[in-house]
Amino acid sequence: MPEMTPLPSQSILVLGAGELGLPVLRNLAREAKRAPGSTLSVLLRESTINTQVPEKKVEIDELRGLGIQMVAADLVNDSIDQLAKVFARFDTVIGCAGMVAGRETPMKLATAALKSGVKRYFPWQFGVDFEVIGRGSPQDLFDAQLDVRELLRAQDNTEWVIISTGMFTSFLFEPVFEVVDFDNNTVNALGSLENSVTLTTPDDIGTLTAQIVFFEPRLRNQIVYLAGDTVTYGQVASMLERVLDRSFKRNVWTVDYLMQALEQDPTHHIKKYRAVFAQGKGVAWPKAATFNEQQSIPVTTAEQWARENLADL
Repeated sequence: MPEMTPLPSQSILVLGAGELGLPVLRNLAREAKRAPGSTLSVLLRESTINTQVPEKKVEIDELRGLGIQMVAADLVNDSIDQLAKVFARFDTVIGCAGMVAGRETPMKLATAALKSGVKRYFPWQFGVDFEVIGRGSPQDLFDAQLDVRELLRAQDNTEWVIISTGMFTSFLFEPVFEVVDFDNNTVNALGSLENSVTLTTPDDIGTLTAQIVFFEPRLRNQIVYLAGDTVTYGQVASMLERVLDRSFKRNVWTVDYLMQALEQDPTHHIKKYRAVFAQGKGVAWPKAATFNEQQSIPVTTAEQWARENLADL
């Protein structure tokens, strides 16, 4: 398609402006210029829109500066009917509010989207491949995501797009996840050193999501895979040795070990995630099959991220 052909206009509503919502909004604002007549809005709580918290105020001012409209609503406390009424004003609704709102919210938002008659819905599924993992996994939140997929597939009025990104790159290195123990220079491999994990940064997800939203021919009723990198835990240890110029011990936390740890602490979210990742299904895919690779869009590898963010550790 020649670069000069304008893209069809869309009115887009993004739910949330957090770690993922902000990069999605910034990139949509840029892409929307190629589709004259497009509008971009963000749904936030009234208290967030009028915040006096300096860091948050800077973000709100930035979004206003990009020409993004503010829409006040509450994803947790508003009813399905109230949300459907808001969503009905838009062509495309993109869920970037995460799972912080709890287990019931993904289904509530999907139900509101279908009820609104919105043309296209991107649910909050920026993560692993829930179908490959299947029902009844150690992370019970994933079943709620499968319920959403079933709901969307069972109708043909609203188009849907699911974007599978793997884990946010930074999360692999978070002290709370305990896969990388910087204090003891140890990588605790989940399941085995050969197990892989797909990683993508929120900034790259923002860039790629904006491209997917405006992509022609239009993407609909499908799962689109992204990957900044797909690495084994063994490769993570070697990469850290290169970047930090010191040796890392390689330790394996077996599935049995992690399942026992979860049994002793069954509501612990991080332990649920560790057990799922250790099982090694649906949490990694080859980069060759991804949208970014097929469109030759550059993304941040785990090593590039580490060099930029971990050099002082």
